[in-house]
Amino acid sequence: MCRFVAYLGQPIPLDTLVCQPPHSLLRQSQHAAEAQTDTHGDGFGLGWYGTPAEPMVYRDAAPAWSSQKLQTLAAKMRSGLFFAHVRAATDGPTAPVNCHPFQLGRHLFMHNGQIGGYAGLRAELEALLPDHLYEFRRGSTDSELMFLLAIARMELGEEPIRAVVYVFDEVARRVKRARVPEPLRFCAALADGKVLYAFRLSTDKHPPSLYLRGDDEGTVIASEPLDHDRAAWTRVPTGSVVRVTRSAYMVQRVEELELQNTAF
Repeated sequence: MCRFVAYLGQPIPLDTLVCQPPHSLLRQSQHAAEAQTDTHGDGFGLGWYGTPAEPMVYRDAAPAWSSQKLQTLAAKMRSGLFFAHVRAATDGPTAPVNCHPFQLGRHLFMHNGQIGGYAGLRAELEALLPDHLYEFRRGSTDSELMFLLAIARMELGEEPIRAVVYVFDEVARRVKRARVPEPLRFCAALADGKVLYAFRLSTDKHPPSLYLRGDDEGTVIASEPLDHDRAAWTRVPTGSVVRVTRSAYMVQRVEELELQNTAF
């Protein structure tokens, strides 16, 4: 499983969250506390919004803890909306194209989790992609594929939260139909340059960990609390989505959503 951080608020240096805190994402890359593995050395990535409107992305297959480039970039770049991710691969080789975050147009996406039985379902799921989106399939991960499937839903006019949850439900249905014993686990973050969305979903009772912390300066979404003040962090409930703007955040249960039935 992977670890990530997302932020929306007043512009700050990226290393304020990525490198500086006592349990920063950089530290989690070697000493994660709430993941299946302690180390996350299969690459890292940064994505941030500024000028122009489309986000900038830097991804590297090197372990985060050994990268001077990561620390230099995080210290130099300031943004009011950014993503950072360290990878522990569940599928796909260790390569920059398989590192998160993924970017298409104004959207950024990163994921922590897995599609149970992905190897056997990959061709079936890739066949759902429209041709014009398949050409943006650069890597081989389930994460990138679910991102592009969500983009396809949004292109049909679906609101981002409903688009992502629809994709989760559709993939879960196909996993179940294939009688795959492994679960579909999905913690993810999506941004469009103005709004940040986060998801904590699973077909079993054990989704990856996800927390949020918000104040007047901004809102942080993180796989694990970044400091020792755990009382300041709220655990995102299982089966929930979070919508964050610059002024507020809202946590909503998936059961409260009304999903459209339009197929791919």
